[in-house]
Amino acid sequence: MLLLTAKSEVDDKVEGLDTGANDYLTKPFNPRELLARIRAMTRVKASQASSLLKMGNVTLNRATFEISTKTGNFRLAKKELQMFEILMSNPGALISSERFMEKVWGYDSEAEMNVVWVYISYLRKKLATLDADIKIRAVRNAGCLLEEIEK
Repeated sequence: MLLLTAKSEVDDKVEGLDTGANDYLTKPFNPRELLARIRAMTRVKASQASSLLKMGNVTLNRATFEISTKTGNFRLAKKELQMFEILMSNPGALISSERFMEKVWGYDSEAEMNVVWVYISYLRKKLATLDADIKIRAVRNAGCLLEEIEK
């Protein structure tokens, strides 16, 4: 987050940075400086983002669209990848069907809500085939979550 403000006192800058801003720019500013700061922030974020997500014995490679365990791997379709990425990025968090529809299919999609559950079914089958120690658990009328299988 880049904070643009007219407050230029040191205490204001410290407070802004301590409350979550990544950068602080006071008015008036040169548009070239603003664009340079945005580019710098984008570079840092891009270099920090890993293409691998891991939970249990499952690895999701976002660059190759593959989920894998020691047993094998599957290449995911784009929608499967997007859904599984949401689940892997929020382990144990309940994700509603509406959120999947919004993030994966978009606001203006004419897809029916049951398409979410069709894709959840595809992902569950792939996890089972790979002997994954994680599972997608459905919570009636609420959504689903990714959790480790208790042994």
